[in-house]
Amino acid sequence: MKNNNFCVIMAGGVGSRFWPLSTSATPKQFLDILGVGKTLLQLTYERMKKICPPENFYIVTNAQYEKTVLQQLPELYPYQILKEPLRKNTAPCIAYGNHEIRKRCQDANIIVTPSDHLILNEEEFLDTVKSGWEFTEKNEALLTLGIKPTRPDTGYGYIQLREEVDEINARKINKVKTFTEKPELEMAKVFLKSGDFFWNSGIFLWSLKAIDNAFKAYLPKVYELFDVQSDLFVLDDIYANCPNISIDYGIMEKAENVFVLQSSFGWSDLGTWGALYDNAEKDEKQNAVIGENVMMYDASNCMISVPNRKLAVIDGLEDFIVVDSADRLLICKREDEQKIRQFVNDIKFKKGDSFI
Repeated sequence: MKNNNFCVIMAGGVGSRFWPLSTSATPKQFLDILGVGKTLLQLTYERMKKICPPENFYIVTNAQYEKTVLQQLPELYPYQILKEPLRKNTAPCIAYGNHEIRKRCQDANIIVTPSDHLILNEEEFLDTVKSGWEFTEKNEALLTLGIKPTRPDTGYGYIQLREEVDEINARKINKVKTFTEKPELEMAKVFLKSGDFFWNSGIFLWSLKAIDNAFKAYLPKVYELFDVQSDLFVLDDIYANCPNISIDYGIMEKAENVFVLQSSFGWSDLGTWGALYDNAEKDEKQNAVIGENVMMYDASNCMISVPNRKLAVIDGLEDFIVVDSADRLLICKREDEQKIRQFVNDIKFKKGDSFI
């Protein structure tokens, strides 16, 4: 394990599409969504700890979640929790992490990863990351992990590949031609058939030098805001003046030195209940059930999540999502899960913030 390996975990999202379990007080990354006894954040940290020293982690999150992160990751020190005063998307989040790493290690090799992704084949994932770091150590490259698609999914962004430029440990690295955000179904089918498109995992690898130079070239204002001495570093002022912009739109779609490492390690961004259903174990009637005391009768193709302490009897449902959490209950058709964000907005308008 190299001492210049650094990991930035982005853990500031709200996860509204996982309501009613995920709320503004406790978003999905801090929950045991999978029913395995560990939160998504803990699973992400434990996975990366195998190739990155604990002292080289930074968790970027909203200021209100500092105590939650420290409770869930007791190995870390408070200085490793980077507390954002405002949500300004992924570019400022990454720039903040770069600022802290720059103070400690000028030749850092960095991975930036969301806190809430599912990785089924952990060994393959870690080997993929190590191969990617071999490439970014030798090249001033912005590297993303592209996932070979298995279906025409409209919930993911896509990366179109250009020519192959390298192969490390039998893993191909290509130049990136285009990025496409969440296409319509027919276009997603075309992408899948062509073989030239991979899902954009949102997991990035680069050297500190490469990402700093990219910020200087494409988001100079953001770089300048964070590139100040400690006595001038006023985080509230920096975030107040930062644009709300993603790293994809701000840098990755503009830079020339963007590459994709073709990957296949059982990945899902777990953005929705449908994504969890697709990756969960199912019974003989294709029900995915999380909860120790759920009794199913004449039900099929359902996504059920109920606290272990509660007994639930489900009868006669087909293709439904049923999620029970404290004082909140969701029952909706699986095909209508895209309405959950609208449900949350309506609840906020009609019932206030207490239920979201």
